[in-house]
Formats: sequence, structure tokens, C-alpha cells
Amino acid sequence: MLIDFVRAHTEPLGLPFLPELKLRQATEAIPLWELMEQVTGRKGLPPPFWAFAWAGGQGLARHLLDHPELVAGKSVLDLAAGGGLVAIAAARSGARSVVANEIDEYADAAIALNAELNGVTVDRALGDLLSTPPELPVPDADVVLAGDVFYSRDMANAMLGFLRRQHERGALVLVGDPGRAYRPTTGFEQVAAFRVPVNEDLEDADLKHTTVLRMV
Repeated sequence: MLIDFVRAHTEPLGLPFLPELKLRQATEAIPLWELMEQVTGRKGLPPPFWAFAWAGGQGLARHLLDHPELVAGKSVLDLAAGGGLVAIAAARSGARSVVANEIDEYADAAIALNAELNGVTVDRALGDLLSTPPELPVPDADVVLAGDVFYSRDMANAMLGFLRRQHERGALVLVGDPGRAYRPTTGFEQVAAFRVPVNEDLEDADLKHTTVLRMV
């Protein structure tokens, strides 16, 4: 089972930047990625983004925990949720309901484990919400969140189109970003900034300047 694989190859660790939360994490990315391909017999699997706490997600989670009024009593959608860190922060901050969306089945399993680890309820939606038409019904959320999603041109374009549609129907849209290559230069205002501790092997740095952006 995927949950058994995730449990066996990660461990619950505290997060210095988010001492309120824990996340199941791997110690190294490449060996885990190679092992996933060996176990499944499938080449070209996506990297195990779900096994680490990325800067954009940490910054956005910190902002929610510091400002719970943003999500308290509201319905929340966390896009490209990875291991579910942002979704968990929203649940901890009093959201009425939280849906964490992923296209990666390993990430979906990690979200389940991490929600349980932190004692919160997070609903999961496995499938591509960004496609046209989307693979799943799109939750009609009051707040839409995304952490660290501007790392490729295709992803950024698809994400921005979806986020703009959510904003236009009245949702609050918040994004956490550590200066990725395809971060938009217009359409957002900065609402917070942090220096976030990160895995130096993944980021070539031990701290990343990370901003939280609100779509306008």
C-alpha cells in the first residue's frame, strides 16, 4: 500500500519554522525517488515533493497560523498540496473544512498520514483540477491556497489560470513563493515575508527568502 511505503520511508519530524506542526519527511530525495521507480517498475515518476517541507509552503503555513482569521470558519482548498503542510495549517487555524488536492498518489497518501499526525481532518482530492475540463469537481472554496507552485512555465500558467478563476468568483487566493523562476510579476500583492529554513541539499541554501502573495 502507498501509505505503508510513505510511512516506511519517512519519519515524523518537527519543523523549526513551524513548531506547532510536524511532517513526515525523508532524509534524501534522490534515493527515495529511485526506490519509488524500483518498487513500481515505472520510470518518469514525479520527484517526491511530498516528502519535504518546501519554503513556499512553510511561509504560507506560517502566515495562516499567525492570522487564523483568514481561514477560521471557512472552506479551504489547498492546491498541489504536497505532503499537506498548508492544508494542515489551515485546519489548525480553524477552517470549517479543508480539501488538499494532489495529482500524485504518493502525496495523497502522505497527506493522510500527516493529517493524522497533527490531529486534524483534511479531505483529499486526487486528480488534476487545473486541466480543462478538470478531472474532478472543483470545490467551491472560500479560500484557495498554493505553496511553491511557480517552478515551471507550464505549471505556473495552468496554476495562474485556475487561481484567477477562483479569485473572480470571490475566493481569497494566497500563494507562498520563495522566488521561483516563474513567479508572476503582476496580479498579486505581498502580504508577508519570511526567512525560511530549508533543506540545503534541495535548495543550495539553508534559508530562503519567502513571500506570501495575495491575488488582486
